[in-house]
Amino acid sequence: MTGAAYPGGELELFAVAEHWKRYLAAEIAPFLGRRVLEVGAGIGATTLALARDPDATWLCLEPDPRLAAALAERIARGELPPSCAAMCGGLADLSGSAKFDAILYVDVLEHIEDDVAEMQRAALRLAPGGHLVVFGPAHEWLYSPFDKAVGHYRRYTRRTLAAVGPQGVDLVRLRYIDSAGLLASLANRVALRQSLPTLRQVMTWDRMLVPLSAWLDPILGYRLGKSVIAVWRRPA
Repeated sequence: MTGAAYPGGELELFAVAEHWKRYLAAEIAPFLGRRVLEVGAGIGATTLALARDPDATWLCLEPDPRLAAALAERIARGELPPSCAAMCGGLADLSGSAKFDAILYVDVLEHIEDDVAEMQRAALRLAPGGHLVVFGPAHEWLYSPFDKAVGHYRRYTRRTLAAVGPQGVDLVRLRYIDSAGLLASLANRVALRQSLPTLRQVMTWDRMLVPLSAWLDPILGYRLGKSVIAVWRRPA
């Protein structure tokens, strides 16, 4: 997997989505431990939002050499916590038998062609009591030029995401989030058909729709949303 260049150009755009990162962090934080592996860390925007424990170790895996180098530079400059380390590659490139308390795929699994095999590899790296967290775009009927441009093989439903769950772990959370953002995604799919949103569109979504979703999603029982999250736990 090492040497795979990332085709998308949206990472810097969505890095400014502060409300969204806070909402995402609130969803994932309960499942973090002291040893965290983030697969497909990109430019470190999710890392910055989640890596808050100074006593934790956080390994950022990134298959794109350019992005992996940028991650290492951000860590060296103090822009990412000193608990972080960067490695160029994917899960299959990890050597040794290290286990992790949390393995994260945040907007990553949809970029991996054989997602079932990837999940099986991840399960083997989970420590007892550890969590495997997958977050990604929801609903195949929302697949748009944007998905194609950034290299998505698919979008998930709760059912299809649950189906890729590996053996030996228990599904402990499965829900849609960002119900208000579902409307924006539908508009892009039907009308705009953009391969990349504008900064103004991202900021409007982040400042207006994400806070609305954070209020509305629990009321709707997390049954609607443009994104889906699943969490599995290895029995202690």
